[in-house]
Amino acid sequence: MIRYALHCDRNHAFESWFQSSSAYDSQVKRKLVTCPICGSAKVEKAIMAPRIVGKKGRGATPPPEPVATTAAPEAAASGSTSLMMAQERELRAKLKELRDHIVKNADNVGERFANEARAMHYGDKEHRPIYGEASPDEAKSLIDEGIEVSPLPTLPEDRN
Repeated sequence: MIRYALHCDRNHAFESWFQSSSAYDSQVKRKLVTCPICGSAKVEKAIMAPRIVGKKGRGATPPPEPVATTAAPEAAASGSTSLMMAQERELRAKLKELRDHIVKNADNVGERFANEARAMHYGDKEHRPIYGEASPDEAKSLIDEGIEVSPLPTLPEDRN
């Protein structure tokens, strides 16, 4: 993965991750990379300094890179970081809403999840919405059997 600092034709600055530099080139050519502020597809790479970690610094988290931009005043005032933070907060709120909906409208079967899901899939029990706990091996086994399962979204604040 590679992170590029980008800017649009209106000088809005933002960042995005790509599988490779050729993936970036391909997506820009097909106008799939757009400015999150104004929607412009006229996007170019901004000048970036490479991150180099010496032998002593491996494994340690490098300090954040300073980013100089020539963004429009309204974008510079809010900053692309605050835009990303707002988008992250919105995504987290939607994930929490989804999780709360599932918890409210489905039965918690706990550690019996894999057995209950199988019983419903094979017609031994009536279908109903359930959630519970399954090990990664149990979840893989369910998927291999053609039983649709999906993990509940876990948010950082849920881990506290």
